[in-house]
Amino acid sequence: MKITNISIDVIERIAPSARVQDERGDLGGTTTQGVLRVTTEDGIEGNAFVGDQAAESKQRMESIIKTLKPAMMGRDSSDREWLWNQLGVISGHGASIQPVWAPLDVALWDIEGKAAGKPIHQLLGTARTEVPLYATYPPRHATPEGFVDEAMQLQSDGFRAYKIHPGPLSVSDAVATVEKVRSAVGDDMTLMLDRNHGYTFREALRVGHSLDASGYFWFEDPVPANDIESIRELTRRLDTPLNMSDTQGFLFHEAANFLQMDAVRLIRGTVRKIGITGLKKQMSLVEGFHKFCEIGLAGNSALNAANLHVMMSSLNCTYFEYWLPKEVHQWGVTKQIEINKNGNLDAPTGPGLGIELDEDWIAAHKVATLS
Repeated sequence: MKITNISIDVIERIAPSARVQDERGDLGGTTTQGVLRVTTEDGIEGNAFVGDQAAESKQRMESIIKTLKPAMMGRDSSDREWLWNQLGVISGHGASIQPVWAPLDVALWDIEGKAAGKPIHQLLGTARTEVPLYATYPPRHATPEGFVDEAMQLQSDGFRAYKIHPGPLSVSDAVATVEKVRSAVGDDMTLMLDRNHGYTFREALRVGHSLDASGYFWFEDPVPANDIESIRELTRRLDTPLNMSDTQGFLFHEAANFLQMDAVRLIRGTVRKIGITGLKKQMSLVEGFHKFCEIGLAGNSALNAANLHVMMSSLNCTYFEYWLPKEVHQWGVTKQIEINKNGNLDAPTGPGLGIELDEDWIAAHKVATLS
């Protein structure tokens, strides 16, 4: 199916405010994001959204139209592997283009599923039909008690797993948080902690020992992803697995290098950075090392659905990341991902991504079209 057009509806929306108590800026407010439309000569339209949570995405949308569209016009929509292997050439060996390309890859998979009349996970090879999830908020508390209240509220809401973002809490307060949250929720709730690269080695080691003592499931991005020596030493000394990495530059080949060096026990991935094509490759790569690839939030309703499809096609990942407040990253579709009666997420059943665009909402929020 030849591609006849690639366009983006630019939408302006107001995301709910979410205070972020760390080095990143607050979430929410007015933001510009996009609805990607890839059409074929057969009249099939593949879709994806451009925009991570409430991040401004104007430059990314322009790059898709100016840089990637010329490469794909007139090509077959199934040329996903060709495009994956052309990314270095297209980018001019400059800045990483993978996060720009990722929505286009998702839209191409959406076309493939719609043409076949099957959900994408069936094209990848379905391994399961539901997955568990964990809830997480951005770091928004200045005391351990705030995280205890958050954990207990989530537990009462039915969540069985929770990831703490401690933000800039002192190491002593972070250790207290680790211990107090575990004591409050008991052993029935799975717990993780993600410092977003903010610790030194000694700080990470101290917090890591508290995670070991309290039975946490993983320790995510404790130190910068380029501090290989510290990462390897933390992996050697701690029982709690390190989970690396959500940093922007940690892509497919970086994951391969970490595995080759035996630096971590868990690898982090998401379609937001490496598309469905790259994430499926990464899942298989990690499986070859008898390890797990834990998938992080993709940042919008369409790409979150894409993450879910990949998870349904693999068994070496555990939890779907369910960010709160969910309105920050959920928009533009008629039906959002819902938690089932088992407290899990079901496999999408519709063709392609299995989402239906909310065309009325899109039209009401559209401010321009890039083509």
